[in-house]
Amino acid sequence: MAETETTMPEVEHDSRPAFAIVEELKNKFGENFYVQATFDNFPTVWVERSRVLDVLMFLRTVPRPYVMLFDLSAMDERLRNHRDGLPASDFTVFYHLLSLERNTDIRIKVALRDNDLNIPTASNIWPNANWYEREAYDMFGINFEGHPMLRRILLPTYWEGHPLRKEYSARATEYTPYMQDQAKQDFEQEHLRFVPEDWGLKRGNDDEDFMFLNLGPNHPSAHGAFRVILQLDGEEVLDCVPDIGYHHRGVEKMAERQTWHSFIPYTDRVDYLGGVAQNMPYVMAVEQMAGITVPDRAQCIRVMLCELFRINNHLLYIGTAIQDTGGMTPVFYMFADRQKVYDIVEAITGFRMHPAWFRLGGTAHDLPNGWHTLVKELLEWMPKRLDEYHTAALKNSVFVGRTKNVAQYDAKSALAWGVTGTGLRATGIDFDVRKYRPYSGYENYDFEVPVEYEGDAYARVMVHFHEIRESLKIIKQCLDNMPSGAYKADHPLAVPPPKDKTLQDIETLINHFLSVSWGPVMPAGESSFMAEVVKGASTYYLTSDKATMSYRTRIRTPTFTHLQQIPSVINGSLVSDLIIYLATIDVVMADVDR
Repeated sequence: MAETETTMPEVEHDSRPAFAIVEELKNKFGENFYVQATFDNFPTVWVERSRVLDVLMFLRTVPRPYVMLFDLSAMDERLRNHRDGLPASDFTVFYHLLSLERNTDIRIKVALRDNDLNIPTASNIWPNANWYEREAYDMFGINFEGHPMLRRILLPTYWEGHPLRKEYSARATEYTPYMQDQAKQDFEQEHLRFVPEDWGLKRGNDDEDFMFLNLGPNHPSAHGAFRVILQLDGEEVLDCVPDIGYHHRGVEKMAERQTWHSFIPYTDRVDYLGGVAQNMPYVMAVEQMAGITVPDRAQCIRVMLCELFRINNHLLYIGTAIQDTGGMTPVFYMFADRQKVYDIVEAITGFRMHPAWFRLGGTAHDLPNGWHTLVKELLEWMPKRLDEYHTAALKNSVFVGRTKNVAQYDAKSALAWGVTGTGLRATGIDFDVRKYRPYSGYENYDFEVPVEYEGDAYARVMVHFHEIRESLKIIKQCLDNMPSGAYKADHPLAVPPPKDKTLQDIETLINHFLSVSWGPVMPAGESSFMAEVVKGASTYYLTSDKATMSYRTRIRTPTFTHLQQIPSVINGSLVSDLIIYLATIDVVMADVDR
């Protein structure tokens, strides 16, 4: 590792359970690793580049292993001012590892210099490192030595520059006007030409030529702007390459130009079916950084709204999954039920799909008059409706025949590919962040974590179905036990004070003015928070440089890695089985591409 800005202090033994792994690392490697203090209070360990693969392999194979590479990305450190004695680094690569048996995480960091952005690939330890490393190469220009196919993943191959570097402009007004003449169009079209060898595919063998088929990026079965390149022998899929990036909006770059408050609406649109559930990991990461305690009433309101959006997501998922197997009627019924949920959301927040209603420290408003009645009506309506769906659709012989033992994978494969949410719980592993790591008061709710064990398309649908019932149970408890009190925290870094109070004293007026115009200044440091959003586990990893905007916002979404798993599951199956697999992944391309 490059020289440090200050001498690394001797780290004393830490008795916290999550930090036991640091002592195991010291015992194995005999080094005094630099352990960085973070707001999220799980080990963040800096490792020399020459030892990083040894350390990662040790963590992967240690008793009670860190079985999942949960996230991998990088950060441009060159303009960061408040580093407080961290090892000198122009760019930093980090690995977020998760252990189910320990129920703890560890973050490994490696410092790189601008003139030597090389680091060994970890794709031979965790297969899902492949896409994460390609993304870090695409966004930062970091070279992962030994990577099987290091090419851009979110941007076109002809793109110039690496957008998440600090010298890269963020606003359209910082560029010359976009022009698309015939020469440029021809140039871009030529780069879109499919060449099998570029993707590691073979055109044929001595006996036959293979057929190559593009599914997408504009195809109804792709469930978004997404392409899969198929290498076919008749109807059999010999190999395939998922191709993403058609929905990439650069939301992590946008976060560097938005205040801590004004970025909240962008989180709604990462998974546009998740609504306020997508606000949760972001606002809680900022609250953790700011030291904001959220009132009990606000926590309960947040939980109720998140579960309403979980129901809406799962209804759409089940309806479209049935539709992709040939059943047309259920999706229309389920859309009618989703409208009932949206009516509640609209009555409470004023909006439907994208309320952006959570705020730092609580919610934008209190619950309106009459909310009890709307929620009670849904709780009385939905269980009977679910019984009908189960009898008429989910037990239908055609649906069962098209999904049972199709697109099947086991728990070991799911963990290796970083699968979370229903895709993991369909293999028998009950990891649900709401239960394993309760937040927003989830520890006070009585609900089960549905699991299935077959790991096939039918199991994934049934986990979704059973989770709707559990969400209804949680909402019922919110209805019956809604706390009284404030709906937002009284904290200077939280939401601005009520406007009427600004007329009473000058300090409140100033605080209101600064909060609205510039936004709050967060303490320097790093904070991450994991939440069970509607499609799996999502994490916002925020870096504050003591400013009104985030220095770096890393968004780990569940479906990015879910799509990466496709070849390992579908190779050797039929094209028709791929359609069923795509229908049961539960994917939104904005969540994948960000």
